[in-house]
Amino acid sequence: MKFENMGMEKIKADLNRLDEVMEDHGLIRAGQWDYERVTYDRKFEMKEGTFYLRVQGYAVEGDVDTFNAIIQLMTPLLGKHYYPHGVEYGEGEVFPSSLVNQCKKIIEEVTAEINKFAKK
Repeated sequence: MKFENMGMEKIKADLNRLDEVMEDHGLIRAGQWDYERVTYDRKFEMKEGTFYLRVQGYAVEGDVDTFNAIIQLMTPLLGKHYYPHGVEYGEGEVFPSSLVNQCKKIIEEVTAEINKFAKK
């Protein structure tokens, strides 16, 4: 599921500040990065299954490995994890409405906080 038109996909921000804000909201980058891309995940374990709110981005300046990069964020995603295949985001997936609402709130809060220091 894509969370389109929430404003996050228009943001460019410093990687280090981005890491701090994302972590404050439970979105962890951990080892999910390479020289040009980052992925932040927040895991939700519910009776309906395991879900991930995922925010991805790519470097428009600098390199992620040097912690000196400007990241262009992309449209946030919500996916359901299926063992052992991975996370599915497809149209046929069913997501609990309470989880969708919680994810929207997180995205709104993160977007507002990042916009305070985002590159224009």
